Amino acid sequence: MAKSSNPSGPVTIKKYANRRLYNTESSSYITLEFLAQMTREGREFKVIDAKSEEDITHNILTQIIMEEENRGQTMLPVGFLRELISLYGDSMQSVVPQYLEASMEAFRRNQSQFQQAMQGAFTGGPFADLAKRNMEMMEAAAEAFKVKGTSGKATPPTKAETPAPAVPKDDILALKEQMAALQAKIDKIGK
Repeated sequence: MAKSSNPSGPVTIKKYANRRLYNTESSSYITLEFLAQMTREGREFKVIDAKSEEDITHNILTQIIMEEENRGQTMLPVGFLRELISLYGDSMQSVVPQYLEASMEAFRRNQSQFQQAMQGAFTGGPFADLAKRNMEMMEAAAEAFKVKGTSGKATPPTKAETPAPAVPKDDILALKEQMAALQAKIDKIGK
């Protein structure tokens, strides 16, 4: 995700006692979903309590994660959550935030390198057509889980909708082998 290069700094959001969030940049009330979208776009913001002027950005970001998890967008495995909770009060607690930030940055770099490697696979070579076909199958499978409703938001597929065609086991094995080969290439690039 690209960081915002807004020279005026982060947008100030005020949270009032009635739980409403006020965007001082646009002079309008906003929702947690709007803040989540701002985060995805790389927009920096700071949430302050309107009465005490305390910075509550951390609390609001945690609340956004909880909202996403409750909507079925679970990304944090139970084992990870248990480990994270067990680190509170531990002697290593002060190291965990930096470790998690460094891990997320490494993940973003690997994601970028993977995307570049995939783009390179489509430019030529003996496996270009095979890689392109496999990528199309993966995208089709991903689209099966992103059905757009009339609101334009992703909704889970209903029983009446036609499921994506089944992928033969041989193709799945071939995809796994290709993914392993691509991961090996990415690992070499990263060294």
